[in-house]
Parts: sequence; structure tokens; C-alpha cells
Amino acid sequence: MGLNSNLLDLGCRVIGVRALGVQLAAAAIAVGSVTLLADRVLAQTGLITVDSPYTVEETVARLEAVVAEKELTLFGIVDHAAGAASVDAELPPTQVVIFGNPAAGTPLMQCAPTVAIDLPLKALIWEVDGQTQLAYNDMSFLQERHEIEGCDEVLSKIAAALNGIVTEVTQS
Repeated sequence: MGLNSNLLDLGCRVIGVRALGVQLAAAAIAVGSVTLLADRVLAQTGLITVDSPYTVEETVARLEAVVAEKELTLFGIVDHAAGAASVDAELPPTQVVIFGNPAAGTPLMQCAPTVAIDLPLKALIWEVDGQTQLAYNDMSFLQERHEIEGCDEVLSKIAAALNGIVTEVTQS
């Protein structure tokens, strides 16, 4: 048990909390501001996380179907739980789906070549305490991270498309 498990007991989602995040978490708990903590941790990680009413496997299959329906490219699926099992370790179901559209990603990379490290798009789908979650990069976070200028329309289109895809995948 540590800070992360204590926060999860409070109903907060803590993703990728590292040194600064742990300091922030301690400060937030000290002032009793758990809601503020969740918002700041999200802002720090740049992830948007939603619950899925489906299992990890079902959520991945639904995402694959939506990607195909929208004629996007499915670059691959990384099954981290299977990787862990291959070295006699355990992880709850955890998969990353890698997908995208070169017609949208190329103009973004023309604006800021470093954004290529975050493309193609990825969706992390995993299970926490029996609840499936789906997380993806917030495009405004990527805009700030890569100092993207002059591509607001492209960023908006990608953000809207990503939000629509995730909504379609996770709705009952």
C-alpha cells in the first residue's frame, strides 16, 4: 500500500503519478482537496480517461470495429498482460490499441515534427478493481507539449474525432 492505493480508496483515478505528482498528491491531501488533485494529475499526465461498461477484450474489439468502420489504419495492438505472462509475471488485462490516419497526422507533424513521438494515436484499455478504463492523449496537452502552432484546425478535428470514437466505443 502506498499513496496511490490510498488515493484509489478515495475514488480518485491516479495515472502515472511520478515525483512531482506524488508531491502534488501529498499537498492536495494535506489541504483536503481530492477533487483538485484528480484534475491536476490529469493535467500533468495529459490523459483523458473514461470508464467502459465492457471488459477490456470487448472494449478493444469495439475500438477495432470503430477504427475499421471509419476507415482508419489499425497499426497494432500491444497486449501488456500477455507480455507479462511471457516472463512469468502478472498484470490485469491491459492493452494499447495503436491507430490513426496519415491524412490527419501528417499535417500535424508538418507543424511540429516532435509530435511524431505521440503518433499514431493510442488508446490504453485496462482494468482497475473490476472496472475497465480507456485513456488517450488530450490533444491540447500534445499541442502544449510540442509547442504546436498554426494547426488549430487539425488539432480540433483530431480531438473531435477521437472523442467521438471513444464515446462510440464506451457507450452501452
